[in-house]
Amino acid sequence: MGRTIVIVGGVAGGASAAARLRRWNEEDRIIMFERGEHVSFANCGLPYYIGGSIESRDKLFVQTSQGIRERFNIDVRPLTEVTEINRSAKIIGYRSTLTGELGIQAYDVLVLSPGAKPIMPDIPGIGKAGNLFTLRNIHDTDRIKTCVDENQPKHATVIGAGFIGLEMAENLRERGLSVTVIDRGEQLLHPFDSEMSVLIQRHMELNNVEVLLQTEVEAIEMEGRVIRLSSGRVLETDLIILAIGVTPENELARNSGLALGIRGAIRVNEQLQTSDPAIYAVGDAIEVKDRVQGYETLAPLAWGANRQGRLAADHINGQNIDYKGSLGTAIIKVFSLTASVTGNNEKTLKRLGIPYQAIHIHPGSHAGYYPGASPIALKLLFDKDTGTIFGAQAIGAEGVDKRIDVIATAIRGGMKAHELADIELAYAPPYSSAKDPVNMAGYVASNISEGLVEIMQWHEVDDFVQKGGTLIDVRDEAERMAGFIPGSIPIPLAALRDRLGELPSNSEIAVSCQVGLRGYIAARMLVQHGFKVRNVDGGYKTYASMAAGIGGSAAPHDGSIEPAGHASSAAIAIHGERAEAPVGAEQTIQVDACGLQCPGPILKVYETVQGLTEGQRLEITATDFGFAPDIEQWCRSMGHTLESVNIESGKVKALICKGESSQRALTGEQATKPTADGTTMVVFSGDLDKAIASFIIASGAAAMGKKVTMFFTFWGLNLLRRPKAPRLNKSGMDKMFGLMLPKGTKGLPLSKMNMGGLGARMIRSVMRRKNVDSLEKLIENAAKSGVRMIACTMSMDIMGIRREELIDGVDFAGVASYIGAAGDSGQNLFI
Repeated sequence: MGRTIVIVGGVAGGASAAARLRRWNEEDRIIMFERGEHVSFANCGLPYYIGGSIESRDKLFVQTSQGIRERFNIDVRPLTEVTEINRSAKIIGYRSTLTGELGIQAYDVLVLSPGAKPIMPDIPGIGKAGNLFTLRNIHDTDRIKTCVDENQPKHATVIGAGFIGLEMAENLRERGLSVTVIDRGEQLLHPFDSEMSVLIQRHMELNNVEVLLQTEVEAIEMEGRVIRLSSGRVLETDLIILAIGVTPENELARNSGLALGIRGAIRVNEQLQTSDPAIYAVGDAIEVKDRVQGYETLAPLAWGANRQGRLAADHINGQNIDYKGSLGTAIIKVFSLTASVTGNNEKTLKRLGIPYQAIHIHPGSHAGYYPGASPIALKLLFDKDTGTIFGAQAIGAEGVDKRIDVIATAIRGGMKAHELADIELAYAPPYSSAKDPVNMAGYVASNISEGLVEIMQWHEVDDFVQKGGTLIDVRDEAERMAGFIPGSIPIPLAALRDRLGELPSNSEIAVSCQVGLRGYIAARMLVQHGFKVRNVDGGYKTYASMAAGIGGSAAPHDGSIEPAGHASSAAIAIHGERAEAPVGAEQTIQVDACGLQCPGPILKVYETVQGLTEGQRLEITATDFGFAPDIEQWCRSMGHTLESVNIESGKVKALICKGESSQRALTGEQATKPTADGTTMVVFSGDLDKAIASFIIASGAAAMGKKVTMFFTFWGLNLLRRPKAPRLNKSGMDKMFGLMLPKGTKGLPLSKMNMGGLGARMIRSVMRRKNVDSLEKLIENAAKSGVRMIACTMSMDIMGIRREELIDGVDFAGVASYIGAAGDSGQNLFI
């Protein structure tokens, strides 16, 4: 004789339990009550049906009531609400939502899967808003889609910046609506940490979604047509989606005296039994354990509901099971980006007082030389001493799901952070790199745990600099044009060994690069030279994600009604009036930077713009979404016009006009070219008199507060040679050049009246008598005044001059660095 098993609620948890129960036992009578019309549907797919990605409504249904009856011999009762539980008698009472007919049903085992319901805040006017919707089931979906299809709204407001809110924002935007997202928190997507979530925020704004954080809805007026915000702004809208979160459906459990836990969720043990052993509970309504730290929490996610339903069925049938809790592994698509998270975030670890180490890396989704590679921002949290992995977050255009799933599996398997480096993952250029991003996270974690490097987090940098700390930026000059950490000192990695004497030996130094790799190399170098060093974790790219100032409350407003469709001031959609291009400059140059990792796209722009004429245009396409804010900053720094930047087919496409157009339109304001107040000179000559003149001019310009750059090429390199250079192994031609060229300033001739060196000695004697600094002293003073001296690496190669032969304090670069400096100069000399 079989048992009577009653299930309250279908969808993920209840339907999963029902199917598993039937597979265990053909004799049991299984009855499923569902107050809605549909017992098994893909609720995670609802926003995509509204947006049109899922075209057929029928595809949302996993199983119909009739299909479940026929396939599993389960008594399915839709449109029937369970209203009470008599635990002592083991009877439930129910009511037909169609006819109101009442009934009772006895049970041997009861499974509760009531789910969760949207939170309805107490906002004045919310009950009168006829255009306000929540999204929980097929009925809600049909109402929203009908409104969009038939009423043709122009603007939608999404209240709540969680997973459902952002999915709805994207799908309504895809339908052509202007969209504003409002959230009272400091960031969107709260399972992520702020420096990660801001990447999604920027991407939404790039897709013309307005994001208002730290903003509350104070009132809804005119039946939902007007929203009054805490900032003072008054917003007109045609459609409101309320998505501020969910709360467990616990009425049945509470009314029957079952124990409740956090936020009223049904409390269960590891066998998913409630405080009544005959009653099980699964899905969004139950309290679960955080699998990493063991605290009580909620995890309203589809995977957990399905797993719990299956495990409950197993235990009902005598199996020895336990449910240890949830990692909270989740993923979301936001336009062309994917964001995923597993385990604990940094905020949680801080709240619990658990020591941890955070690392940020920015590897490519696959091999950079294979088309379409894009960067992944990956954050790993772990215990530096034990290696225990606490959690991870990843954001990128592709490959994010793969990496977060691997790390979630590693956490579940008890792997340590350094062991991520030892996971053998599938590799081929279209899919990954020989060092997968997960492996790279393991390598970085190993370096920290083994004491090879100390790191500085992005939020510690400004305080370090403000307190007088020395921060070295080891990137190339062209990279700094797209932004740099305020107070950082530029010393390219290639020049760092030769400039160790400029660094303080008695205090800590910080080093930074673009993403952390060159910073690590620099840190290892400096540590072995006796310096105390920390590397800025994740480099400028991680720092800049927060330093950009994205987010915050809405700007103060005068209280007037703002029309629907208002564009975010942070969104980049720039269309200025184009300047008249010179003859021959009409053609727009196309550049493909797809697959290049930051700063690759910026360097491509920098190189290409040098060959353009004033007014000529460059259109560049990149797969790195961080390129959008980078190119805005670069154009502003270089005095060029960013005419548009947008997303097309999952790629960033920017249109740049060399120089100023007649109207620069960032947020509709006229922009001006930075004041050209520097001095740049090419020092080609190796003559003493010209050298003296060069440094007198350079020092004078520096004394007047100008930024001075001296670019030494060919014979001018002789001014920078050491009198006693180390012996180097050179080719015959290089040795011949070395013998013929003067070694340092003391051997320089005069351009006129040299007389075998006598003229040069006479000039030096006169300078001493008249208290004029010597050339050597002029060079020393210029360096102290901040004059930047660049040795042309191409000329050095031709003339066989090595870096070790030049004096300290010299940068090594190519002509692009000189041209970049010349672009900011009001005075350019050739000597």
